Amino acid sequence: MKKNKNVVNNLLELVGRTPMVKIDNLTKNFTGTFLVKLESANPGHSSKDRIALHIIESAEKKGILKPGDTIIETTSGNTGFSLAMVSLIKGYQCILAVSSKSSNDKIDMLKAMGAKVYVCPANVSADDPRSYYEVAKRLHKEIKGSIYINQYFNDLNAEAHYLSTGPEIWEQTNGQLTHLVICSGTGGTISGTAKYLKEKNPNVKIIGVDAYGSVLKKFHETGEFDENEIYPYRIEGLGKNLIPSVTNFDIIDKFIKVSDEDSAHSARKIVKFEGIFAGYTSGAAFQAVKQLSEDGEFKESDIVVIVFPDHGSRYLSKIYSDKWMEDQGFSDSKHEINNNNIQYIRK
Repeated sequence: MKKNKNVVNNLLELVGRTPMVKIDNLTKNFTGTFLVKLESANPGHSSKDRIALHIIESAEKKGILKPGDTIIETTSGNTGFSLAMVSLIKGYQCILAVSSKSSNDKIDMLKAMGAKVYVCPANVSADDPRSYYEVAKRLHKEIKGSIYINQYFNDLNAEAHYLSTGPEIWEQTNGQLTHLVICSGTGGTISGTAKYLKEKNPNVKIIGVDAYGSVLKKFHETGEFDENEIYPYRIEGLGKNLIPSVTNFDIIDKFIKVSDEDSAHSARKIVKFEGIFAGYTSGAAFQAVKQLSEDGEFKESDIVVIVFPDHGSRYLSKIYSDKWMEDQGFSDSKHEINNNNIQYIRK
């Protein structure tokens, strides 16, 4: 078949160059202009496609990865899916240590993509031998011909976004953005993107989103790792109980914390009012913007870019399940969960 410029050789050629969407309905009472970087448009449905492809191809160029080798990683789900997808297409084995906090939807998707999955308890310390960090390290030592991606401490994580996400956002906004709002987990997305944008315009304000139960915000403000900040929370892929070396705290202007409940309802509102099937972490990003707007953060002339990192299909059994929401105590007088959209036809 003659090569057509509109036909790609495989899914990996579709990574990056994601669209930017202006949102109006949810922000009609906000001051400023709000644009969403829609990372769910990546073939693996999240921003993690960028780091998976970049890290694996960097290892190939260095001769670290050879055909048939095994890729090992810790993940809350999205990085794992991206690594499994890239591994499958390139012919590598993939083993993932996953937090038990990850939704069943994510775990089922990882298995469907051919990965071997180890589900590890979420509410243990990072150095506990049962934690997904330690399980991944142990597997890497035991399996010959394996590489450990180690996204929390791998500078290629941030480099992937410096080389792609940052330039895309700058180009899509014609260099006019004033604020960037990104959820921080490993810190790769916010650090790499911010580095590029700050080089272009040091006045761009970088705002990280953290979860209650995570140590990142206090560490940014005080330089102190406070174990008393740590407690279980439900949002996946946001916040941490350790300090990832990938995160460049010096380049982030401020952090804002969001709650599990508010973030879940924000995701559902994004679907209802904007038609974007947002993931839990995307809901957290928008919730942060809502809180910032209520605090008077933005001016009329501001152009605010919000990175939506994930897709709602990863959370069907969680935030998009009315039962799960009710079980968490998330249906109260402040929020309405509509159970009346389904009508059953009986005989």
